[in-house]
Amino acid sequence: MRNRAFGILFLLFGIPNCIPMPPGIPVICGIIIALIAAQMIMGRDNLWLPQWLAKRSFSRVDLRRIVKKADPSIRWVERFAKPRLPLFADARARRIVGIVGLILGLALLLPIPIIGNVPLGIPICILGLGLVERDGAIILAGYVATGIGLLITAGLGWLIFQGALAIF
Repeated sequence: MRNRAFGILFLLFGIPNCIPMPPGIPVICGIIIALIAAQMIMGRDNLWLPQWLAKRSFSRVDLRRIVKKADPSIRWVERFAKPRLPLFADARARRIVGIVGLILGLALLLPIPIIGNVPLGIPICILGLGLVERDGAIILAGYVATGIGLLITAGLGWLIFQGALAIF
């Protein structure tokens, strides 16, 4: 999968954050996303995984089942996602996506209950999709979604902080 693995893993660990999750899940996903993003910032072309994880594989039957279930969604996405605006999807741009991903991953560590992870999970998924499809337009949309998501998260954090001050 080479450098597309970064986008696939952004999607894989971003999707659980697009729905309200118990407090531990966003933290785990945030740490993993931050680690993946750090590798992007370093300019790695291939994702490094620990040896015990890199040696794992899917059985052919399981892989076919996953592809069969994902096929309608993939076809829907591919109607509008295509390689374009290569300036925003090349190797240098991946470093910027990595910086943004690191910020989003670290923001997922914040203890904001209920929907606190949703405004951050959506831009992670958008950026992941842009990386997989090498679509600079989707990556730009991910930057916009990141700004909105961080503003919402900051607002929720401020409200929690104010509520805690009022209680104490």
